[in-house]
Formats: sequence, C-alpha cells, structure tokens
Amino acid sequence: MSLIGLYEKATPKALSWQERLQFVKDRGFDFIEMSIDESDERLARLEWNQAQRKEIVEAIYDSGIKILSLCLSGHRRFPFGSIDEKKRKHAMHLMEKAIDLASDLGIRCIQLAGYDVYYEEKSLCSREWFIANLKEAVARASEKGVVLSLEIMDDPFLNSISKYLRIKEQIPSPYLQVYPDVGNLSAWPENDVGYELEKGICEITQIHLKDTLAVSDKFRGKFKEVPFGTGCVDFDGCLRTLKRLNYNGSFVIEMWSETSADPIGEIEQAKAFLLPKLKEVGYLDQSASIDERASLSSQ
Repeated sequence: MSLIGLYEKATPKALSWQERLQFVKDRGFDFIEMSIDESDERLARLEWNQAQRKEIVEAIYDSGIKILSLCLSGHRRFPFGSIDEKKRKHAMHLMEKAIDLASDLGIRCIQLAGYDVYYEEKSLCSREWFIANLKEAVARASEKGVVLSLEIMDDPFLNSISKYLRIKEQIPSPYLQVYPDVGNLSAWPENDVGYELEKGICEITQIHLKDTLAVSDKFRGKFKEVPFGTGCVDFDGCLRTLKRLNYNGSFVIEMWSETSADPIGEIEQAKAFLLPKLKEVGYLDQSASIDERASLSSQ
C-alpha cells in the first residue's frame, strides 16, 4: 500500500497544527504536505523558534500523522532566477531556512516550484541564475539529508519531466529529484504523459493528484480548483502506468478548500473519485473499503 497524503491548503486555515493533523487523520489520510507559499503569514513559519518547532514535532507524535513533504512556493515571489540580485539572495536565504525547518521537523522532501521567474520576464540569464542557485541549494540540502524535488509546473519553463532531466544533467545529485503533478503534466498538449512518467520514473519522489483543463491555442489552461473528473487527466492511465513502473512512493491529493464553506464535503468528494482508482490498480488495500480506511487510521 502507498501512503496517501493531503495538501495543507485543503484543510481549514484556522486550525492549529495539532487540530490540523487530527483533521487529516480523521479523514483517513496518512500524512500532510505543509505549504510555505509567498504570503508573509506562511513565510513567517521559516522563523519558528525551537519551542514552536518542538510543538509541531510533539503534535506529529501525538497524532501519528507525519509531515512528509513541504511545498515551498515562496520562490514565486523571490525567485532563484530574478534579475534583482537582492531577490536572488533572499531566495537562497529562504531556501536555507526551509532546509533547516525540514530537518528539524523530520520532513524528507522539499518540493520546489519549477519557475526560473514568475512575475518577471524570462531570459537566458534567468535560466542561468536559476540553475546556479539551484545547484547551491542542492549542495546545502544534501548536508542535511533533505531532498529537493522540482515540481512539473503550470509554466513553460518546467512543464515536463523531459525538461527536468535537462536540468538534472547540470546538477547530477541524488538530492535533486522530480515531483510530477499529473494535472500539470497532462494539461500541456505536447506532453506524452505515459512516456514522461516512464522517462522519469527513477527520479520521482512523490506524485500530486490534481485535475486540470488543458492548454490550447485559444485557452491558457486551468491548473487549480478543477473538480476531479471534470478535467483532462486520465487518472486510470496515469496510475496504471505508475504501477507498471513499480512506483511505490506516496501520493498527495492537492486541493484548495481551506476557506471553503464545506471543506470536509469537498475532501470526501475527492476521495470518492480517487480512492477507488488507487484501490483498483493496487495502491490501496483491496480488502478495505474507503470508510474502513478512515476508521483504521483514527484508531
């Protein structure tokens, strides 16, 4: 059985970490993925003191729910490839802080957004700065035993595993890996999704499960908040391909229901769509129903 996790932004925003981990456990999940996005509120987590970090660790042990990965999307605001040297230096400062936090909380993997820049114009220089700073970041992460994993994105800079592998050629380290989002991977019509998964299987740390609407000549695509089953992702095909390739890593259901009027209802709808598919291909125990999975996890 693979571990199935939930993205933090699917959980009610006002919860304490003790409450959040219990919320995830009560929904039948095995772990949570923490978010440190570009907001001041979440970036401030990088400054948590020892007592605050200890409180999180105690909540992990009390609940039995780990934080296996950290989504560091704060680099959208402070990108490695920025034309502004001060922003590049701050990006590395955030990276160092995130590595320390991950190490202290027992987080194995930091997911990095695969943008050279997000709010700036792209150039050959932005690519070079991105790769140079990523190389330094990987070296620092390796000192703490933390893996940096580049997400396949909603952006042409890194919208395929093939493009990731070109970057990996420049930074040949086991501490740099790839984090495919099946939604982002499927939304780009130039991608042969099965081939991409086959080509990158030895590099994959985790998988994001999310639906998307495909990019076309007349549509920029939709990469967030697409209800499962209404988009372009062939979940059955993706999961069967991963199973054939002997992928035994974890999956994270990525949702943005933290301010929803009914987050539990939205999570249950996602589970009702995804868990039978995961079960059918052998990623979940065939003998346990969806309700039993939640019940077992809360014991």
